Amino acid sequence: MTSRQPPPGQFDLFVPYLIDLPLRDQRDTMERPFFSLAKRKRLTPIDYQSPDGTVWVKVQPHQDYGMATIWDADILIWAASQIAEHMRSRCNEPPPRTIQFLPHQLLQTIMRDVGGDQYRRLRASLDRLKTTTIKTNIRGKGKDRQATFSWIDQWTDDVDAETGQSKGMSITISEWLFEGVTSRGSILSIHPNYFLLSGAFERWLYRVVRKHAGNQKTWWMCTLIVLYKKSGCEDRQSKFKAAIKKIVNADLVPEYFVSFIDRTESGDSAIHAIRREYLDSNHPGFKFPCRKDKRRPHPFGMPDNPRKTEAPRDKGLR
Repeated sequence: MTSRQPPPGQFDLFVPYLIDLPLRDQRDTMERPFFSLAKRKRLTPIDYQSPDGTVWVKVQPHQDYGMATIWDADILIWAASQIAEHMRSRCNEPPPRTIQFLPHQLLQTIMRDVGGDQYRRLRASLDRLKTTTIKTNIRGKGKDRQATFSWIDQWTDDVDAETGQSKGMSITISEWLFEGVTSRGSILSIHPNYFLLSGAFERWLYRVVRKHAGNQKTWWMCTLIVLYKKSGCEDRQSKFKAAIKKIVNADLVPEYFVSFIDRTESGDSAIHAIRREYLDSNHPGFKFPCRKDKRRPHPFGMPDNPRKTEAPRDKGLR
């Protein structure tokens, strides 16, 4: 039987836990193109630079495993949430970078099925997170200072020799990510329905909107060209635009109501987003804030094509 006492420097997660653990995401990873949005193996690197040239991100995939995907990022969200909960509940104990867990605990929290195929996919995700190489100057305090890392430094799986089943796993997240999770104000809560989003673009769009629109009571606005560059998408810009419009028309973004503007005063296409509770109560996208509605067939139980209202003018468009 596996000991319930973890090695020094690891979480003891072999205990009953709540699947409704508050979910947290690391702010720096939410708005830049760190992950592949493709289900197929991506071997093309990402080379991003912000419009003002001050921030850059380079992501290099592994030839055998490909690039870490937006679905693989669920594991990092889970890890950030575990560390945040540790800091909240065990404030006298410094959080370690290595987390020990049972596979079904992780899979259930991120709303995946539990079974042999999902365990295989989990191990493949861990391989991509381990082998994808990131270079960036985010948090470098100057555009010439950079960090090079992989999302996780290592992962282990204790497999039963007789049954071939996992008795327990561990992951050690990178120092860069750990620093981002443990720094004050560097993580954001995310809606549990995020894990119900099946498509890469709606997952990516939610994270960008959550990062920028936040809890402000006014509309946040961004042009499609800026969004396109932030995504790191390999598709043509026209295909990206069509995908974003489809998501907006289906009203798939948790917590936020997003509208699409084909042509603003500046001539660009753009999106506008605002938290649903700040809409007029008669607006079809209005919704009281709630964290208890996960696992519904549709994230909001709303019509696929809700009626749109007039979007705000593009003052301050960027």
